[in-house]
Amino acid sequence: MEQNLSLYKIFYTVAQNGSISKAATTLFISQPAISKSIQKLEKSLNVSLFSRTSRGVQLTKEGHLLLESVKVAFQSLETAEKQLKKSAALEIGNLIIGVSTTLCKYTLLPYLKDFIRLYPHIQITIQCQSSNKTRQLLEENKIDIGLIGKPETTTKLVFQPITEIHDVFVATRSYLSNLLSRNKNSNNHILQQGILMLLDKENITRVYINDFLEKQNIQSKHLLEVNSMDLLIDFAKISLGIACVIKEFVQVELDSETLIQIPMNEEIPKRVIGFAYPNNNKNSQAMQAFLNFLNNNK
Repeated sequence: MEQNLSLYKIFYTVAQNGSISKAATTLFISQPAISKSIQKLEKSLNVSLFSRTSRGVQLTKEGHLLLESVKVAFQSLETAEKQLKKSAALEIGNLIIGVSTTLCKYTLLPYLKDFIRLYPHIQITIQCQSSNKTRQLLEENKIDIGLIGKPETTTKLVFQPITEIHDVFVATRSYLSNLLSRNKNSNNHILQQGILMLLDKENITRVYINDFLEKQNIQSKHLLEVNSMDLLIDFAKISLGIACVIKEFVQVELDSETLIQIPMNEEIPKRVIGFAYPNNNKNSQAMQAFLNFLNNNK
């Protein structure tokens, strides 16, 4: 098959032109070479593909049958070549981004809005999963780039920080007032008195908060776990309990006092989030465009 590919190209060109001489001009090959190639293809297929006429050549029944398949094959190749050329010119391309649902909504979307405006033909795929899963996919080279918290080790990844986030505990004023009235004589920390709402144990943020609570010797007897930061925020706003959320994502609620930040003896250490990608220097054109965009929007 590989040896016959050039023969099929010659056959296809002769069939399109209906003439060996015209095909020779198109392909910059001599007429005898064209005739020899057609004969070789006919011999390998054990059929006659053309019949000679005074006006040139005509396809036989077998020739028409072969042309239908060859035409589809070469048109597919031509389409692929055009797509590759467009991709190289950054007219199209594909970029796969891994991100948690929370970081996607509050951090990634503003970046994507401006990037899409600059590169509207780049096809973007968003894979939403935990940050741990995103990092795993990055190390396995299954996605192009991920938005995650700064990993402890970055041997396999390049990490480009973009901002810091602050974990805080929030609740409504009415919830805190009712909670304190029920526990006037309690010496327990307020997080131990009420319903503490945290992300589930599969989330990397939960691991971080668990470490903090353990160091502060705070153990909640009433715990509610969810898998979404948005749910934590919504539950807190209806006075269901005290939620651990990212301050930057509830700044509007804090400014309006829809939610109240609970003061702590010691603040939860800030975390750095940013874009990470495999350290293998095999970036696609679309990926390189995104990295250039990030560098220009620091």
